Amino acid sequence: MISTMQASPDTTFSSKRHGFFATVARQPLIVLALAVACLPLAIIVTLVMPIGPMYWDHYIYLDAANRIFDGQIPSIDFFAPVGGLGYYLFAAWLYLFPNGHPLLLSSWSMMTVTVPLMALVVWDLQKRSSAIAYALLLPFLFFSLLPFNTGEFYPYPGSDGFGIYNRQICQLLYVLAAALVFARGWQVLAAVTALSMLALLFTKVTGVAAGGVLCLMAFLAGRLPLRAALVAATSFLVTIGLLEIATGVVSAYAADILSLVLINDASLLPRLLQAASINFGVILSCSILVFVLLFNEFAPFFEKIRAFAAKPGFASLGDVADQSFFWLASFVVAGLLFESQNTGSQAFIFLWPLLLAILLESYRRKGPSAAFAMIAVVALGVALPPAITIAQKTARAWIGAVNTATLENRHLKAMGAVGVRDIVSLRAERLHTHYVEYRATYEALATAGEFPSFLLHSDMDFQALWLQTVDGVISAIDSYETVHKVRFETIMTIDFTNPFPWLMDRHAPKHVAIGADPYRAVPPPDQRVHDAVSAVDLALYPTCPPTMARLKLLKLYEPALAAGHRRITLTPCFDAFVRDGLASVP
Repeated sequence: MISTMQASPDTTFSSKRHGFFATVARQPLIVLALAVACLPLAIIVTLVMPIGPMYWDHYIYLDAANRIFDGQIPSIDFFAPVGGLGYYLFAAWLYLFPNGHPLLLSSWSMMTVTVPLMALVVWDLQKRSSAIAYALLLPFLFFSLLPFNTGEFYPYPGSDGFGIYNRQICQLLYVLAAALVFARGWQVLAAVTALSMLALLFTKVTGVAAGGVLCLMAFLAGRLPLRAALVAATSFLVTIGLLEIATGVVSAYAADILSLVLINDASLLPRLLQAASINFGVILSCSILVFVLLFNEFAPFFEKIRAFAAKPGFASLGDVADQSFFWLASFVVAGLLFESQNTGSQAFIFLWPLLLAILLESYRRKGPSAAFAMIAVVALGVALPPAITIAQKTARAWIGAVNTATLENRHLKAMGAVGVRDIVSLRAERLHTHYVEYRATYEALATAGEFPSFLLHSDMDFQALWLQTVDGVISAIDSYETVHKVRFETIMTIDFTNPFPWLMDRHAPKHVAIGADPYRAVPPPDQRVHDAVSAVDLALYPTCPPTMARLKLLKLYEPALAAGHRRITLTPCFDAFVRDGLASVP
């Protein structure tokens, strides 16, 4: 009888509101769509990001994007420390949002890949349980939207402008893990596996190695069916083959990887131990959980071993392999393998889909018992620290941002949307004077193989001073061009990063490495590099302060500059090599 009554306006509104929330509760995809729809607003606003340690790392993306806009292809036309996918995605987002903050664009651009793949997983899962779908989706959004790392490399709060492609790999691994653990449709599994592995490969090669461990575990346990594995593998290989035939980028990328391996000739064991020590809390909790699960599941596991011994076969092998402690151990191995090559990432966040499955299965078997409580406590000990760390770093950075002032600049475009504390600005100003007046002292220190500070590139005053000196040297370049009636079309830096072509609407020379860490990511110059550097119009050499990395880069590139360039002082913090014949150099 109530259903035939005419509802009052308030009742109608309440009913509609209840209906909306009920729909959202049943459709996690709506939440995903709303979250993605809000991203352009955050980008268009051009938020002022508090400056942080190693902040200049993400300027590599600006250099890469500018080269891509010029038609250069990563690995073919310039050496890059990682795959080109992240650079292409960033370039696309920069094209759509030319005034967007580069840190947000670089951090969020991988969502072009991860969001559709996560949507497939959620779509497959929400038909069975919207609650579990939300339990996977919300952490995915949390880690994807907050551009912070799980590791602590500096005591003061600020934005994490480094480790971006490492974070993106972890987010891709999260999506892959969610599919391998929870997806049921073989088509969804095949699609997510193939596309995730391709994205992992062309973002960072160690990512595809970690993803391969996850896929192998899922295949052995029978969670990745043979037909899904075959379709995924075939799609993966065909795509690689077509890319190689069309562009040659795959073999060029492989050559870059080989060059990196030769440069970084340290053995794997020390790096694995370092990764384990940095992530000791997660590793310890996972080790405890593995033993707890093994203890709880030992009897049925032993029976499965006996069944396999009596009747060997792929099905019985899958029964043996499909143990929660094997799953967890393999995921930890994958995480350690990836983290062994990293400085900064969202380490081990991809454990959560597996931990969620372990919790659900344990509760189904044991109910609200002491055994389940033990598993839950240890599992949360694995899952919570990364989330808490990122939440804390986000809060510290943005609460502390109220004490910052926007860096004054004229030429830095969206790069200049950074907040700096007054005390950091004052220290940068004092150090600027010190670097100029005592340059010989810092050159002697660099020649001796020492930085002025052990954490120089993490120091916020260094990052702020670098931005200020970049702004100043662009003014000096503009004045020089006006006086001498020239225009420098190709510009390079003898430094870690080169945003000048993007800032000045110019071009970067081909074949010169981006992300120029001479100890890890710059191969010895070959003839192509020598010819490209010899032809560059302007090479900028920063001197505030001289460092051993800058001296080593100068040693690499100076032979190509010596014959056809003259060295001048543009500003107290920048020397320049100007190409002969372009203009008379006083």
